[in-house]
Amino acid sequence: MNPGMLYAALAFVAWGLFPLYFKALRSIPAQEILAHRMVWSLVFLAAVLLWRRQWSWLAAVARQPRVLAGFAASALLLSTNWGIYIWSVNHDRVVDASLGYFINPLVNVVLGFLLLKERMRPLQWSAVALAAAGVAWLTWDAGHPPWISLALGLTFGFYGLLRKTASLGALEGLSLETILLFPFAAGYLLWLAQSGQNGFAAATPLPQALMALSGPVTAIPLLAFAAAARRLPLSLLGLMQYVVPTMQLLLGVWLYHEPFGTGRLIGFALIWGGLALYSAEGAARSWRRRG
Repeated sequence: MNPGMLYAALAFVAWGLFPLYFKALRSIPAQEILAHRMVWSLVFLAAVLLWRRQWSWLAAVARQPRVLAGFAASALLLSTNWGIYIWSVNHDRVVDASLGYFINPLVNVVLGFLLLKERMRPLQWSAVALAAAGVAWLTWDAGHPPWISLALGLTFGFYGLLRKTASLGALEGLSLETILLFPFAAGYLLWLAQSGQNGFAAATPLPQALMALSGPVTAIPLLAFAAAARRLPLSLLGLMQYVVPTMQLLLGVWLYHEPFGTGRLIGFALIWGGLALYSAEGAARSWRRRG
């Protein structure tokens, strides 16, 4: 088996099971979970960099203000995405969160067209139109736009856009982002401790242990995904990524019994139709090129 398939499976299954992980931490406020996730991620990544003796890039980046500014923006988008996702899981909105990652590939297509001047082919336009119709239906059915889904899809889409044009690899880029986020996260945790609002200290041992593991829980799937991306065709990787929101949707509906009536099903079906059209068009082009 191509090792890339194993790396991709590790990343996507881990992300698909994230609702189970964050539900186990629901006794701790979402913003505190986010701060701990930033701090423990940096601890884990620093250990990896130390083990690999991979520090030379940091001195070079420190002398490049434009690179630092770009990664400050991507760090802000990543932390916003993390915070919204944690909040949605711990407030019984797993289905809404899964929708955000279903629409993300089509958000990427639109961002590429608007900002990178990439050409969109007719079937891609049709896929985006179907997804837009699904979002419009969900807005009409609920009486308001699916803000959680749109926020997750857009923040991760813009994050991917910045990382696509960044000069650092996956490990270095994520390390720099957590370095930039660390002062804010550590300062917030110190403030919580001084004001007597430390949910981590008041939690039972299991949530505390799970919180300490948030570093490897965050970093390992990202590094596995980066390894898979180097070994697999982008078209195959794109199709496999739908494992994540599918697993999360199933957990939300079947395990956590979140509402998923006919109205929601119609909206999701339109978006799934757009994804199927987009994926089929991309796969067909890839096969024609190989031929």
